[in-house]
Amino acid sequence: MNIEVGPVSGGVGVEIHNVDIKQGLSDSAFETLRDAFVTHGLIFLRDQDITPDEHIAFAQRWGDININRFFPRLDGYDQIATVTKEPDQIVNIGGGWHTDHSYDHVPALGSILIARETPPVGGDTLFACMYKAYDTLSDGMKQTLEGMKAVHSSRHVFGEQSNYRETMKDRFSNAEDATQDAVHPVVITHPESGRKALYVNPAFTLHFEGWTTAESQPLLDYLYAHASQLEHTTRFQWAPGSIAFWDNRCTWHYALNDYHGTRREMHRITIEGSPIS
Repeated sequence: MNIEVGPVSGGVGVEIHNVDIKQGLSDSAFETLRDAFVTHGLIFLRDQDITPDEHIAFAQRWGDININRFFPRLDGYDQIATVTKEPDQIVNIGGGWHTDHSYDHVPALGSILIARETPPVGGDTLFACMYKAYDTLSDGMKQTLEGMKAVHSSRHVFGEQSNYRETMKDRFSNAEDATQDAVHPVVITHPESGRKALYVNPAFTLHFEGWTTAESQPLLDYLYAHASQLEHTTRFQWAPGSIAFWDNRCTWHYALNDYHGTRREMHRITIEGSPIS
């Protein structure tokens, strides 16, 4: 059966049909997935009844696995981070626009997230395209941003003084490792697609290099509002066995927190990236 690739919205992402990871992927099938991932930055697959070992094997075809230092891990599988919200918990993980690992000197390529348990209603994830965010800026704004850099950090999210971490109780660990800052271009050229993408995000970007926080905030707020316009976004509705694989270099995502009183469990494997410029 031929693999089918179709857009899910005018914003970002494609859904891939006639793929069964459990049965294994031929080299040609894998190249079809890779081409779709590089071109669109976000791919979805449905009804993937895979084990943790099969999840890891699939991820390893894309690159080395990043062992997340802050998230809890699935028992027996250090490579798999668990993203869980219990019925009695109020705050979810990822409930705001962000790009994973922009606080690292070499940001992660992306993450392969599979739904294991989903609420009957709610728990969707929003994605936004940073290619479109850049492409739809004015020529003057593009010129302004060219050559600028921004400082990213995990201290205020995962660190010992983080209010957010306090609200998450025991769902994060290793706060002492949240000490690194990273500096990245505000506009990057994607290492595989060659396209330009906006590379700042509300969760982890602190300020522009050489600017104060107060000076940076108005321009950052403008860029965030511009990037998250509905025309740049996709909303994905999960079901057990659904997979989303996003490219951290050219997308944001936002886990909606609209399913209080019910349980949601996701398993995530993050793929190591390469230096960005």
